Amino acid sequence: MTYHPKSEFLRVMFERGFVADCTDYQALDEALIKGVVPAYIGYDATAASLHVGHLMNIMVLRWLQKTGHKPITLMGGGTTKVGDPSFRSEERPLLTPEKIQENIDGMGRVFAKYLEYSDAPNGAIMLNNAEWLDNLNYLDFLRDIGRHFSVNRMLSFESVKSRLDREQSLSFLEFNYMILQAYDFVEINRRYGCLLQMGGSDQWGNIVNGIDLARRVADKEIYGLTTPLLTTSDGRKMGKSANGAVWLNDQMLSAYEFWQFWRNTTDADVAKFLKIFTELPVEECDRLGALQGAEINEGKIILANLATALLHGEEAARAAEATAREVFEKGGIGDDLPTVTLSVEEIADGISIVQLLVRAGLSASGKDAKRLIAEGGAKMNDEVILDAGLRLGAGELADPVKLTAGKKRHALVVVA
Repeated sequence: MTYHPKSEFLRVMFERGFVADCTDYQALDEALIKGVVPAYIGYDATAASLHVGHLMNIMVLRWLQKTGHKPITLMGGGTTKVGDPSFRSEERPLLTPEKIQENIDGMGRVFAKYLEYSDAPNGAIMLNNAEWLDNLNYLDFLRDIGRHFSVNRMLSFESVKSRLDREQSLSFLEFNYMILQAYDFVEINRRYGCLLQMGGSDQWGNIVNGIDLARRVADKEIYGLTTPLLTTSDGRKMGKSANGAVWLNDQMLSAYEFWQFWRNTTDADVAKFLKIFTELPVEECDRLGALQGAEINEGKIILANLATALLHGEEAARAAEATAREVFEKGGIGDDLPTVTLSVEEIADGISIVQLLVRAGLSASGKDAKRLIAEGGAKMNDEVILDAGLRLGAGELADPVKLTAGKKRHALVVVA
């Protein structure tokens, strides 16, 4: 639908491409105009870091705060023990409480880069749903909350239906997930006056459940807003690179590799990604996205610099760009390349070039590395590698060695 919002937050959401659907545009718009609206997005602690696939919704929370409202990051310390079955083919592995807390700590470090946590009216707060889920009395919960859910309706949700249609098992544990997420919304509304839950479009059914439950048990009017599934222009799911997930914690992915991910954006995605992942004015995003030929690289470098500066700081962004220019324009090594450090013992009998390409993250497997070499796509110190059986010893590795896969992916190998 076409809606012309009056509130600054919704206007930004529409202009920059963040909106997929909303339960009530007009009522939400009016609430945003009246005063500070607390809004949350939930994150289950299934990994030690968030990745680029989460970044769209993190930017939504950032814009929410910038326009005067209160972001709530809800960590799923309780729901992670169950696991969201949405659009998954199998049950998630169960994690220990210690591992869940470790993951929450890692994710929290990322949020702190984008949001300001404080006691201000629009200061962000971080909650953990284990606070209210861990101590639930099961029979009371079934009687007070479970009775409001129709199994027939729950089975009709696409996230569940698609699993059952493929005749893949859905455990009773997972089936409870949507009830717990709905209950989260009710609890955060009761405790913190939260009026809005946001999330990806795959969460629509879970969000609507929470709104319906709040209406039934508390006679409260609350809202839901979803963001679109973000894909690249060639149809790939956003957030994956040739080497897997693009992590947001610098312990798992360097600032240079993060910068390089954005620098490798396809021409057709430049304007869209500038609008979503930076705070550059929309008109400038469109101007840069409309550039043709080699000129579009200006937009890609600006995208890489701004996205990296938000997460890692401006100094890291400048260093990443300088390293890229050193590597690409001058044929040098660069100070900030991903580095594989080998011990003297590891190279005592030599080490294969195939193994090095895998260790450096430039190939997913030995088979992948051999194919890269056969196709002429692997280089060592800017010279094409012709022999997949090449082994390097202490002599060849006395100085740092630069490995290259394709035109844009590089790594250093050093012995320490």
